[in-house]
Amino acid sequence: MALISPSRRLRRTPFSDGVEAAGVKGYTSYNHMLLPTVFRSVQEDYRHLKTAVQVWDVACERQVEVRGPDAGRLMQMLTPRDLRKMEPGMCYYVPMVDETGGMLNDPVAVKLAEDRYWISIADSDLLFWVKGLVYGFRLDVLVGEPDVSPLAIQGPKADDLAARVFGDGVRDIRFFRFGWFEFQGRQMLVARSGYSRQGGFEIYVEGGDIGMPLWHALMEAGRDLDVHAGCPNLIERIEGGLLSYGNDMTRDNTPHEAGLGRFCSTQTAIGCVGRDALLRVASEGPVKQVRALRIEGDIPPCDRVWPLMDGQHQVGAITSAAWSPDFETNVAIGMVRMTHWNPATDLDVVTQNGVFPAVVQETFWI
Repeated sequence: MALISPSRRLRRTPFSDGVEAAGVKGYTSYNHMLLPTVFRSVQEDYRHLKTAVQVWDVACERQVEVRGPDAGRLMQMLTPRDLRKMEPGMCYYVPMVDETGGMLNDPVAVKLAEDRYWISIADSDLLFWVKGLVYGFRLDVLVGEPDVSPLAIQGPKADDLAARVFGDGVRDIRFFRFGWFEFQGRQMLVARSGYSRQGGFEIYVEGGDIGMPLWHALMEAGRDLDVHAGCPNLIERIEGGLLSYGNDMTRDNTPHEAGLGRFCSTQTAIGCVGRDALLRVASEGPVKQVRALRIEGDIPPCDRVWPLMDGQHQVGAITSAAWSPDFETNVAIGMVRMTHWNPATDLDVVTQNGVFPAVVQETFWI
């Protein structure tokens, strides 16, 4: 693949100097920003993530700040998840949909106060949709992108590293909750969350000027923990069934098709703009849905959609795939029609390097 030329439109992050010093070997573009994809190799990064601790530059998870008297109403308009029980200090995974029920993003919402939220978005220009709703419905709310850049600590030693920098209080943060902790005289929001199954934290770094001091502090504190710079790992996220918006689901899919029905309370999410469109899907169920699949053979990189075939009939598509050293098979995520999504169903995958046999799995590997 040809190199992507850098420009000001592809923005650096407050941590880019640290990422480059750590020997980053690859990037992708995410929310018009640089997101590292590999440091040593995908497999080496995978093994290290599962055994030690990594610091990830995920500043590309841009924040949409919603603030004002109508903030709660606006947040409920965005998602079919019922937010009435969400309290300050909580993080919610919130599929966000348009008027047709199609997914626009699958962010984490952070409730700072009754009238203030941060929406930590996946790769799409959600800000424009949110601003459009505010204008169209004349809501009393301010919407913008604050100077907040997430930095993640992920891996089995994440608690130890975080405690050395922020104090032992971080160990008490519950899953998808957050607390405020001091670093060099600044208050930082630290949440127990992250885009891996290995556990850890996401630090919402407010103010780009403090980015590299925090990066250096984490690296210094974690030397004996074998800390390394890292990034979301393709193999590990597929094993754990962590979906990638824009890859595994798009605006053409409902949350139910993406296997996210448990995060939808369509009956009670009064005000969600896509509620009416999702009521039928919620009651009848989707006709296709995300599934884990095993693929046999020496497959190429999955840089495009691969058709899933039953004979001459296409019954789905593979959207993410990689070799798993731990499970000694090619693990994959695909969207499969209900007629063929039962476990142990044999199918064929058509790749740029030929056709390979695949089998639908009962669950993801985790």
